[in-house]
Amino acid sequence: MIVKRKAYIEKLIRSKGNGLIKIITGLRRSGKSFLLKKLFYQNLIEEGVSEDHIIVIDMENRKNKPFKNPDYMLDWIEGKIQDKLTYYIIIDEVQEVDDFIEVLSTLSVTDGLDVYVTGSNSRFLSSDVVTEFRGRGDEIHVWPLSFAEFMSVYDGSKEEAWAEYMMYGGLPQLLTQDGDEKKSEFLRRLYRTVYLRDIYERNNIELKVEFEELSKILSSSIGAPINTSNIANTFKSVNKVQNISDKTISTYMEYMQDAFLIEKSERYDIKGRKYIGSLYKCYYQDIGLRNAVLSFRQHELTHLMENIIYNEMRMRGWLVDVGNINHRIRNSEGQQHRVTLEVDFVCNKGSERVYIQSAWRMPDDEKIEQEKRSLRLIGDSFRKLIIVGEHTKSWSDENGIQIISIYDFLLNNDI
Repeated sequence: MIVKRKAYIEKLIRSKGNGLIKIITGLRRSGKSFLLKKLFYQNLIEEGVSEDHIIVIDMENRKNKPFKNPDYMLDWIEGKIQDKLTYYIIIDEVQEVDDFIEVLSTLSVTDGLDVYVTGSNSRFLSSDVVTEFRGRGDEIHVWPLSFAEFMSVYDGSKEEAWAEYMMYGGLPQLLTQDGDEKKSEFLRRLYRTVYLRDIYERNNIELKVEFEELSKILSSSIGAPINTSNIANTFKSVNKVQNISDKTISTYMEYMQDAFLIEKSERYDIKGRKYIGSLYKCYYQDIGLRNAVLSFRQHELTHLMENIIYNEMRMRGWLVDVGNINHRIRNSEGQQHRVTLEVDFVCNKGSERVYIQSAWRMPDDEKIEQEKRSLRLIGDSFRKLIIVGEHTKSWSDENGIQIISIYDFLLNNDI
């Protein structure tokens, strides 16, 4: 069962021969290696590139351990170059190479090479590579399967696929697991043996029990405003864990972001046009892993849908903040006081902006009015959407607020 991942292939094709190192980042097991070593490789062959001009080095293969030596790798690649045609160099998990920054620097200035690398830890991108390769690197971030990609190979109805996707997420290897028990066990095992182990080993974490408790707290808090102080207070009520400082919590969260497990969405004052306060929201890049952290015991549909909408907008290339809008109202005694309303997402891409409210159900006029209220108060001309977690015809009200179903939103990029 092969998911074509056309959007990423198109990005790779557009990046060919641009003189930049293509850096493919993303969560472990999100499909980066398959994208480069299988799908992109096949695309190159179909375009007429000879196999001996596509050099693939998989750093997770034990047999390739000698390539950890940077000089060995560079000499080996140089020995493969026999003519002046373009050679496509694909290095999987490049951060496993010693002094890989120097290796990439050398490859980037070698004539006739078009270089593609993958990495599963963002720190090599966010610090080392961005600093060293400013203007010479081209990042393509790969997410787990979108709902549309998942549906392209799913044998069942949209409703069945949606229920499956909300529970188990979009890691491609799940497609090979048969049955709920195997899927849930696969995700639990993957989280412990791949993601946790990777974070522990890379960062020399000693407080493993506390780190896992933090992971559970964040998993339980998707859709809720948090900061390091209130997380630290939560630790005080948990048995069998040490109280850890705000600074330690912040550091551990950075490790989770480095591993692409979570993303932080900052609060944005829409009227004041500025970022505000220390509160933010966290979302998991794969909802199935979030559920696995909690042993599939917390399945709040409203928060899961909100997380999936966040991921979808990020996949489509939007920057996504949490919106706040302040409004003054009069109480029954005629006194004015200020209330703060939330817009679930303020999404920006270049000069474009979209405001989104996520509403699992809107059963009556009162609920509809509640969801529309903050959007009406914004007062600008950018698009405003309410996404509903059930089938509904798309329609717009007199204020231009559009109501669409989650299925139309996820399966139609033009939306």
